Amino acid sequence: MGRKTLGVMRKRQRGSAAVEFALVAPIFIILLFSILEAGWFYFVNSAVEQANATAARLIRTGQAQNSTDADGNPIFSKDAFFGEICRVVSNFGDCNETLTVDVSRFASFDALAADISDPVCRNEDDPTIQGAQYSETDYGAQNEIVRVRVCFLYKPVNPALGMRMKTNDHGFSEIVALSIFRNEPFGS
Repeated sequence: MGRKTLGVMRKRQRGSAAVEFALVAPIFIILLFSILEAGWFYFVNSAVEQANATAARLIRTGQAQNSTDADGNPIFSKDAFFGEICRVVSNFGDCNETLTVDVSRFASFDALAADISDPVCRNEDDPTIQGAQYSETDYGAQNEIVRVRVCFLYKPVNPALGMRMKTNDHGFSEIVALSIFRNEPFGS
């Protein structure tokens, strides 16, 4: 083989590598971004679940019901309890637009089972939905059954890739966290 033939073969090999890269690169990039989107979603989901669990513990142990400041005002008012959850999830969106918290108390587990209502989530089409769907009396007394539901509107980074979740008309997916418990005997 002559030098000229070797040079032509090398150019063909370089050209075939470029074609192979052009075929594989888009698939690799799509896969990479899909993995990143899924990881980010599970990170946000975990943060919402943890915020719910931490806030629910304040109710379960009686801290939300019995904590007062130096002037005797309740520390965990409706807004303060909402703010406790917002403190965690505000990293992922504006709480005044994306966060809804619902606290309900029940006389028995049968009453809880009879309540088949869906969690309330904020909606740009219905501005009457408030972030805090409860009052301080919904925290309950000792030994009462309480349900805390948190709905967070998650905006996918790239809705075309990733998990292809169901979204509302404005492109948000709902992440719902739920805690059901019986309040501890925390005293009065």
